[in-house]
Amino acid sequence: MEIENLNLQEKIGQMLMVGIDTSCTKNDIEKLITKYKVGGILLYKKNYKNYEQMLSLINYIKKLNKTNKVPIFIATDHEGGRVNRMPKEFENIPAAYKLARSGKEDTVKQAGEIMAKMLSSLGFNFNLAPVLDIKRFPDNHAIGDRAFSEDKNEVSKCGITYMKELQKRNIVSVIKHFPGHGSTSKDSHFSIPKIKNIQDLEAQDMKPFEEAIKNGADCLLVSHLKIKGITNKFPTSMSRKFITKYIRKKYRYNGIIITDDVRMRAVRNLYGKNKAVKIAFEAGNDIILLKHNKGVSIIDELIKSVERSKIKQARVGRSVKRILQIKSKYNINDEEIIYNENFVNEINSEIKKCII
Repeated sequence: MEIENLNLQEKIGQMLMVGIDTSCTKNDIEKLITKYKVGGILLYKKNYKNYEQMLSLINYIKKLNKTNKVPIFIATDHEGGRVNRMPKEFENIPAAYKLARSGKEDTVKQAGEIMAKMLSSLGFNFNLAPVLDIKRFPDNHAIGDRAFSEDKNEVSKCGITYMKELQKRNIVSVIKHFPGHGSTSKDSHFSIPKIKNIQDLEAQDMKPFEEAIKNGADCLLVSHLKIKGITNKFPTSMSRKFITKYIRKKYRYNGIIITDDVRMRAVRNLYGKNKAVKIAFEAGNDIILLKHNKGVSIIDELIKSVERSKIKQARVGRSVKRILQIKSKYNINDEEIIYNENFVNEINSEIKKCII
């Protein structure tokens, strides 16, 4: 996986992770992989009805990608609790807050271990979890019980434990939602939250991320928040100043930076679905997360834009090197996953032992 062996389209493809919506056909998936060479596909519960269908879809994606030079990220955002992406046959792991409040010291570690085993056995290699936000609002808030604790130190401890269990099974763990979605009552799916004081974020909400970076975080997701005096007209996910100053320089972070979905309603309404991708790309993100839409014409636009600029080509090169390094580190591959009729019962038995 040498970057010198990739052409521009292949490089830009590596920087895109596409979420498959219900209208996305097998022909659409084939086009994303064989024509646009996307670096990752994000799957949701709505993409399959059962374990067998899930495995069939994952193996289909892997088989298609075998003609490409770089193995593909098979991603999900399975947290447990109300963010559950597994088919109905599988028991659900409790929400992070419930795990941390179990009273059992090893519960978070055990849950992370089971989660990692389940995901790797199903063919996933990339999970947008754990949540490192601080809980400040009720359980049904946008973050709520998805957070481990109201205390930044407890969030750090539990989040790092969970992250490391995923990493042990060669699952790329994505810490989220930097710089801290728990600091606002608004849901960034529907409107862009505005935060007035960067000092409060630095003292509280950024601390778990800082500790996770020190402890080997490989991938960090940036949320759609506006910070007064820092991000100006753009949210954090699209602010070059924020990404370079508060992630790359302040924390000396050289891992992968991925956006939250740039086609969330709030972002799409402000910038339009294609302009949002361009802004996020130019801000310095390594991977742009977007839900599929017919044509994905923005990929062709990005290629033309980069072709005209040596500066953009150099930036693409830095991002792709990071992605290739992580794919190599975690032995990401396109090997077929074999159906195991006993697996559901085996993993459910382990989950039941973890349920509080």
